[in-house]
Amino acid sequence: MDTIQDLTQIDYVDVFISVFVILIGIRAIVSLFEWVMDKLGLETKWMRKKREEHDLLIQTSQELASLQKHHEKDTVRSDRRDEEIAADIKKLTQMFVDKEIDDMRWLINNFATTVSEGKPCNKDSFIHCIRTYEKYEQILKEHNLENGEVEISMGIINDVYRKKLKEGF
Repeated sequence: MDTIQDLTQIDYVDVFISVFVILIGIRAIVSLFEWVMDKLGLETKWMRKKREEHDLLIQTSQELASLQKHHEKDTVRSDRRDEEIAADIKKLTQMFVDKEIDDMRWLINNFATTVSEGKPCNKDSFIHCIRTYEKYEQILKEHNLENGEVEISMGIINDVYRKKLKEGF
């Protein structure tokens, strides 16, 4: 029971200050020990590990910077390649549209020649040609182009078609 009473009478502020002073003293001794070891050129395991960690951190930082530069170069190359692909797609699309227009023109003009020569054509051929002309006009409109070659041919086709509808196929 006396030991418990003794513990209640301890000045805890003094204990706290004593522990704090002891810790500061230990830290000072360790710092002095490190300084002496450094001056003598000796290295402890702890100092070696600390140095290796520092070297590893510097090496990682340098590699990260190198990767960042490489990433930036790759991004620039990728952007350039994307632009080239977009230009190629635009070029191919234009070539496809030009071919479609030429094919439709040829079909309409060829059919107009066929009907103007009086060769026999069925109703489905006329309907196909008229629908092709509608598609042709739509493509021209979408690409801001003008029709100048096919209007006369379509006039001939429409005249013959009306005539055949009146007479019966």
